[in-house]
Amino acid sequence: MSAVPSDLHRAPALLGVPPEGMRRFKGARLSWVGAAAVVVSLFALLPLGFVVWVGWQTGWETAAPLIFRPRVGELLVNTALLELVTVPVCAVLALALAWLTERSDLPGARTWAALAVAPLAVPAFVHSYAWMTVTPSLHGLAGAALVSTIAYFPFMYLPLSAALRRLDPGMEDAASSLGLGPWAVFFRVVLPQLRLALCGGGLLVGLHLLAEYGLYVMIRYDTFTTAIVDQFQSTYNGPAANMLAGVLVVCCFGLLGLEARLRGHERYARVGTGAARMPVRSRLGRWTALAWLLPFVTSLLALGVPLFTLVRWLIAGGAAVWHLDVLGAALGQTLVWAVLGGVLTTVVSVPMAWLSIRKPGKLQRLVEACNYMVGSLPGVVVALALVTITVRVALPLYQTVATILLAYMLMFLPRALVSLRAGISQAPVELEYAARSLGRTPTQALWSITLRLAAPGAAAGMAMVALGITNELTATLLLAPTGTQTLATAFWAFSSEIDYAAAAPYALMMVLLSMPMTWLLYVQSKKTAGR
Repeated sequence: MSAVPSDLHRAPALLGVPPEGMRRFKGARLSWVGAAAVVVSLFALLPLGFVVWVGWQTGWETAAPLIFRPRVGELLVNTALLELVTVPVCAVLALALAWLTERSDLPGARTWAALAVAPLAVPAFVHSYAWMTVTPSLHGLAGAALVSTIAYFPFMYLPLSAALRRLDPGMEDAASSLGLGPWAVFFRVVLPQLRLALCGGGLLVGLHLLAEYGLYVMIRYDTFTTAIVDQFQSTYNGPAANMLAGVLVVCCFGLLGLEARLRGHERYARVGTGAARMPVRSRLGRWTALAWLLPFVTSLLALGVPLFTLVRWLIAGGAAVWHLDVLGAALGQTLVWAVLGGVLTTVVSVPMAWLSIRKPGKLQRLVEACNYMVGSLPGVVVALALVTITVRVALPLYQTVATILLAYMLMFLPRALVSLRAGISQAPVELEYAARSLGRTPTQALWSITLRLAAPGAAAGMAMVALGITNELTATLLLAPTGTQTLATAFWAFSSEIDYAAAAPYALMMVLLSMPMTWLLYVQSKKTAGR
């Protein structure tokens, strides 16, 4: 049995298929796969096409006053200040925690590492709910930056901690031997190697800041997303909301371009003979107690405040807030949509994931980029696009299950695509050749061999999509069928009425459902670093 894996590359020859037959199989194309990937990408481009189409239909004379007005300038200033304050603070906090938990002898480093990821289990608007009930005076830029940092810094901690695990300390030793001190080694050797992780994590945080709605409504800090939703729900002013959405899309693409420019094209892989060794953890010595305060205070603010608030309101509300029939219906509706959305999104991502691994090329990269670019758009833009399209073109689909599932697919397709692509990359292509040499069709080989081996990656992507749907608020508010209530919308309804005790059970259920995704992200980050 041990000889089988080493002979897989000769599978066609072992089965009587000559080398030219293997080349024929390798060059064969699954036409339906390419067509399916293109169709999915065309659907993914709906929000972008909507923004362009609305701008064209509105006309410059009408659009210009809606875009170049004081309100838009105020929102731009608010957004820029929020990004400029929050992203650097998240970077510094995440980098300090990552270094302490991965490169120092901090007591209980594994526990602190898990606690640094745990805030992702608490939806951002639940963080806001917790802080607003503890400190009702918290509002404005300071409040928005504080809660945003607490809610989103794990998105930077995960890639930074994984990158620090992978770094070969040989370069640091060489720099030290040349006379550089510890701080000089860190800033001149270690930090440049973390550029990709910093840029990627910063992009995630920046896009979340643009897309978030519930957090900033509670904090009373106006952003483009809050203005768009308020404009649509209060006055149903389509052109004004659409023009704001267009400006928000430009901001998203501006962030994508800035991240690409800062990331650069430098090579970060280790090249040379020998194997990279594990780094020696730095001794904190007398600074241990002071270093221990950073993860302790961070965990207290990011986890202690939400948990304290939930327990406080659950005790205050008592048994009266546990309306099991309503809570059970909201939980059931959330699970149904999460499962349906997770399965749908994972299934439609199969063609694109297969092409990206088996048939890479310019067309494939272009089609794949469409999915990632649209996946970076805020949910309010996707929802507004689908609202306008269904009202004007397909009215029977307005506020139906099909529309909300399509919105979830467009928003969370990158999550499923990344996970499934990683799973397919670990399935040997030689097994597909062997199956097809035995008479299987390309579709049968893909289904029975590749997708079975990629099942763990598909399951991980499905779980991440499903739990993303569980905490989704903006698109659900705009697109959900009348009378439908999920955990997120029910929580939002009660918290908007300042009935925090009644909202607490729904917040608790969302946190419990989010815990598996948080643990999955933590485990995946360790696997990425080979741990």
